[in-house]
Amino acid sequence: MQPQEFDETYRVLIVSPEVVPFAKTGGLADVAGSLPKALAMHGNDVRVVLPRYRGIEPERTVGDFPVMVGDRKETAILREGSIMARLNEEEKRVPVYFIDNYHYFDRDNIYGYYDEAERYAFFSKAVLAMLRFLNWRPEIIHCNDWQTGPIPALLRQWEQADSFYSDIATVYTIHNLRYQGNFHPSTIHLLGLGQEYLTPERMEFYGELSYMKAGIVYADMVSTVSRTYSEEIQTPEFGERMEGVLRSRAEDLYGIVNGINYHEFNPATDQRIYQRYTDPEGKRANKYGLQGEMGLPRKDVPLFGLISRLVDQKGLDLIAQISDELMGHDLQVVVLGTGDPHYEDMFRTLRERYPDKVGVHIGFNAALAQKIYAGADLFLMPSRYEPCGLGQLISLRYGTIPIVRETGGLKDTITDYDPETRHGNGFSFRDYDSSAFLSAIRRSLAVYHNEPVWRELVENAMNCDFSWNRSATEYMGLYGAALRKVHRILTA
Repeated sequence: MQPQEFDETYRVLIVSPEVVPFAKTGGLADVAGSLPKALAMHGNDVRVVLPRYRGIEPERTVGDFPVMVGDRKETAILREGSIMARLNEEEKRVPVYFIDNYHYFDRDNIYGYYDEAERYAFFSKAVLAMLRFLNWRPEIIHCNDWQTGPIPALLRQWEQADSFYSDIATVYTIHNLRYQGNFHPSTIHLLGLGQEYLTPERMEFYGELSYMKAGIVYADMVSTVSRTYSEEIQTPEFGERMEGVLRSRAEDLYGIVNGINYHEFNPATDQRIYQRYTDPEGKRANKYGLQGEMGLPRKDVPLFGLISRLVDQKGLDLIAQISDELMGHDLQVVVLGTGDPHYEDMFRTLRERYPDKVGVHIGFNAALAQKIYAGADLFLMPSRYEPCGLGQLISLRYGTIPIVRETGGLKDTITDYDPETRHGNGFSFRDYDSSAFLSAIRRSLAVYHNEPVWRELVENAMNCDFSWNRSATEYMGLYGAALRKVHRILTA
């Protein structure tokens, strides 16, 4: 389903385990850092909260308050910072709160510890306690991914004892259903919830307690990051064993495509690329610069870019299956990413075999990523599944044409180009099959070599609007629907 758009503004607390520019492991952080800015520019009173991990430097300390974790009292130290929202000449400050506790969050990494269940039980309870401490009551609490899943359930319990928590609506967004936060059933004690919550209708999930399921079951509205993914996750193929509970919430399940920050990702102003540009012709200098930096001959051949976590989800086995046939064409490929050693070695070997055609950088390099978006002609995303995807949106902004598989957000954002109608903004294929992928690549090469048509396609891509402005209005519609649902329950 898709939410209607409304003109109302709201008091919104966005809760996320990671937020750009403070903490990031993936696309969730980009969403949680960009959506609040867009909401603020639409007139909403929006605030953000995340854990204070090591390395985050807040602007000030607000105070502290106790939080019960099981039978033990822990201290939550509340600190504050901000992110700035800008639109044209207008600027707004978005408050960002940090839940600090040295025992739980002063660690080398964000995730990957034995006590994840306890860390995020503490965080979930501290978020709600923070509202009482600040005496600020949002109309909407917008939770993101499994780490925040307990909050809707806790809110429903807390409002029974304290009217301060009544009337608050919750929205729960699934960014990637594969990561669910499933723990031993004894975790229920850490949350301060009774054994009655450990049933298949509530938070029990195949013998475990699931933070993700808690969010899905108890939130007033559930969303995910594209319309197609919201449909896919209700099927056994993509449902990660959650398809049943998701189908039970189908009437309240929405898909809203992520946006990108058009101020950060702007080829006309981006200081990280070789040469700024506003039209297709301006890409040429960036292409030559990228070829030089990646050790490739500078020449006018189709240049493909791949920026990815090197994992099975991203369809890299399809690239392995067609690599020799692909290298038979007069083209070049540049790869940036890190992940599974198997795929890292695969691309290193490809580089050794085709040194004039393949450039590889294993690791993460944000500046190089921007140079690939600006310098490549085409962008590869043959994903097995993709809840939303940001790479194809950024590449469109820079006039780099995506080649994608029709799944999740890739299907919702990329329209297969038809040379006869001149309609479309990329190339896509449906079946998860290497021959279908190779066919899409060959179609893209045919268009590339028709220079006037290619220029028109690049212009189409650069004129697409996937800014957060559009997505924010859809979220506002979803917030309105959540509030109306809460009010109907209260007045029933």
